[in-house]
Amino acid sequence: MTTDNEQQEVLIVTGMSGAGRSTVANALEDLDWYVVDNLPPQMLRPLIELANRAGSTLPRIAAVVDVRGRNFFTDLRDMIQSLREGTKVRVLFLEATDAALVRRFEAVRRPHPLQGDGTILDGIVSERSRLREIREASDIIVDTSDLNIHQLATNITETFAAENTAGVQVTLMSFGFKYGLPPDADMVADARFLPNPFWNPELRPFTGLDDVVRDYVLEQNGATDFIEAYVAALAPVIAGYQRENKRHALFAVGCTGGKHRSVAIAEELATRLSDLPGIAVNTKHRDLGRE
Repeated sequence: MTTDNEQQEVLIVTGMSGAGRSTVANALEDLDWYVVDNLPPQMLRPLIELANRAGSTLPRIAAVVDVRGRNFFTDLRDMIQSLREGTKVRVLFLEATDAALVRRFEAVRRPHPLQGDGTILDGIVSERSRLREIREASDIIVDTSDLNIHQLATNITETFAAENTAGVQVTLMSFGFKYGLPPDADMVADARFLPNPFWNPELRPFTGLDDVVRDYVLEQNGATDFIEAYVAALAPVIAGYQRENKRHALFAVGCTGGKHRSVAIAEELATRLSDLPGIAVNTKHRDLGRE
């Protein structure tokens, strides 16, 4: 094995059927990853051994693994654990809500691969159960429920292109609790302890991206103390992610509607975290514009 292999990366792309594996594969190919689609788990090791012999000509490999293999769950779980002992392997898991997946299968008029004589939802429930432990062991989880194929491709491009410049890619996401928790968040903070600008008629039309709302939120009692304490708490977490080679972190901040407080707090946290070494920081505001 040559020294070139020290830089080799292997990404296993898996997750729910209908959640966008093909779109992700295309986006990775555009980023010059060598992508193998619909690979049985048993073929992962031979693929990696072949790539090792190729050296620097195949520095980044993505294997899209399909759920339809009969022994998929056990084989993939055990294979990942085995490969991680000697190879830089990460798992990207794609998921979506049951409702979103049903709509997608109905739109293309295709059955779910596991539904058998049952319904599409039966197949989704069965697949979700089989993949539970794989999801828990994944390094990156992307919820595609509210993403079209172009938005998903952009998400993947931004995520993996940023790896060229940072040890850890940190995303600060604002959201509204009334729309549900982001399922892919590593940590969740609650900004509802602050007064809600929504109840101020002069502030209601604006968002946390506007100075008038930002200043109002940050001037409230406890806001600065919370931000400083949370940055201090996140610093060792991010350092630990760097040591464990976890390349992506999603820290979510919620308020009632995801329009005012969480947006302002997420932006301020992103500004302060950007001073930490070895990371790149961006913000996403999941529910901005829904009200």
